[in-house]
Amino acid sequence: MPHAVLPWMQIAPNYHQGTIILGNGASIAVSPSFGYGSLLEHAQRAGLLANDVQQLFGFFGTSDFELILRLVWQASNVNRSLQIPDNRTHQAYLNVRECLIQAVRDVHPAYDQVSGQLPSMYQFLKGFDTVISLNYDLLVYWTMTHGLNIPDGHMFKDCFVGNGMFDDAWPRFRDLYRERTNTLVFYPHGSLALCRNIVEQEFKIHNAGEGLLEAILAEWRSERIVPLFVSEGTMQQKVSAIQNSYYLSTVYREVLTSHRFTLTLFGWGLGEHDRHLLKRMRGTGVQRVAVSVFRGDQVYCNYAYQVIQDDLGPVHVDFFDSESPGCWIHAVAPVVGF
Repeated sequence: MPHAVLPWMQIAPNYHQGTIILGNGASIAVSPSFGYGSLLEHAQRAGLLANDVQQLFGFFGTSDFELILRLVWQASNVNRSLQIPDNRTHQAYLNVRECLIQAVRDVHPAYDQVSGQLPSMYQFLKGFDTVISLNYDLLVYWTMTHGLNIPDGHMFKDCFVGNGMFDDAWPRFRDLYRERTNTLVFYPHGSLALCRNIVEQEFKIHNAGEGLLEAILAEWRSERIVPLFVSEGTMQQKVSAIQNSYYLSTVYREVLTSHRFTLTLFGWGLGEHDRHLLKRMRGTGVQRVAVSVFRGDQVYCNYAYQVIQDDLGPVHVDFFDSESPGCWIHAVAPVVGF
C-alpha cells in the first residue's frame, strides 16, 4: 500500500516548535551546484589535486578534506616550531588548502545568487525550536543573519557568543530573551564558518551576508586556523572526526540526545554513513516524524519508514511533499482577494 504524501502545510501544525534536520537535499533545492557528490570528487574531476595531495588522501584512507588539511597543517607547524627544514610538508599544506579553497569556490553559490530565497527559508525554519543542519555550507547562517533585520520577535541562536567561542551551557539560550521566541541552530558535522586554531580552540568566523564566504577563505589563507567541518567519510570516520572536536562532540552527546516529541527530516537521504545521528535520538521521546519526499518517490518512502522504525523505534511517520507551499524555499501562496 503506497504511503500518502501530504502538503507540508497540512501536517505542519503537528511539527511546529519541534526539531528539524536538514540534509544535502535542502542545499541542492537552493542551488544545483551543491549536487556535486563530494568535494574530493569535484576536485578530482576538475584536476585540482596535486600528486602529493592525492598521496595523502590515499595514505590516510579518507576523502575528508578537513582531516587532511588539519594533519599537514599540524605537521608543518611542528616542524616550524622545532626549526626543522621541511619545505615539502609546508608545500603539501599549501596545496591541500588551495585545492579546498578552489573546490569550495566552485561549488558554493554567492550570496546574491540565493538571497532571494532567504525570506522563505527564514519563515520555514522559524517554525522549529531546534535546527540541526548536516550541511557545512552557509545557507543556514545566511538565513539567520537575514532574520536579524526582521522585527518579528524571533531570534536564531547558534550558541556562539560575541568572541566567537561556543558557549557549552547551550540550553540557557532557549530562555535568554524571554520576550522573544528562539530557534537554536547546531551543526553536527561542522560548518565552513567554524574553525580551530593551533591550540585547538574552536570558534566561529563572523561576517554578515555576502562578505562571509570571502572572509572565511581569507582566514584559511592566513595559516592561523583550519576549518572545522566533516565533509566526507564512512560512519566510523565521521564519528571519529566528531569525537576529535569539542563543539561537534558536545552536539553529538548533548543536543542530539535532548528530549523532543517531534522530528522533521528535510532533504536527508538517511544514508548508512549518517544513520548514527538518528540512532542517537532513540529514547529521546520522539513520537512523530515528518519526512520530506521529492515528487512522491514511494521507493524512498518505504526505505525511510523502515530506517526510522529500526533506528528510532515504533513512531508515527508522516510524509510531505518537499516542493509544497510553505516548505523551505517554496513560499506560501498569497491569498487573492475578490
